[in-house]
Amino acid sequence: MPARSFLTEKEEQQIINAIARAEEKTSGEIRIHMEHRCEGDPLERASEIFHELGMDQTKYQNGVLIYVATEDHKVAVYAGKGIHRQVEEGFWDDVLAFIIQHFKKDAYEQGIEEAVHKVGEKLTEQFPYRQKGDLNELSDEISYNKN
Repeated sequence: MPARSFLTEKEEQQIINAIARAEEKTSGEIRIHMEHRCEGDPLERASEIFHELGMDQTKYQNGVLIYVATEDHKVAVYAGKGIHRQVEEGFWDDVLAFIIQHFKKDAYEQGIEEAVHKVGEKLTEQFPYRQKGDLNELSDEISYNKN
């Protein structure tokens, strides 16, 4: 299934709204990236996309990317250095397992939206919104590759 048709417009907007709500309480940044195919390891690909999207340039290194390869049924969660070293061991694996659990039931939007919520809670805990100087550094829109 091509990445662009993986979600309906309404589902995509619900995810974007979930990202915006999550980021209201934190200086952290959450992005979703989808593409059709992933040759190789999805975590390595997520790392590449993380850097391509400029997520490594955030002030506190607290960006989190949820990566989905729709046709190959691969997902990964990749986090910046600032948040990665703040979370307990296994947290990202738990988020990933949560997404996969929903995807197995074809509940794609729900899985992504709830993962955004879970990541947002952790970002809020570790990087609460401080008002002065906290900006939305990255777009909340879902990014896509054409492959």
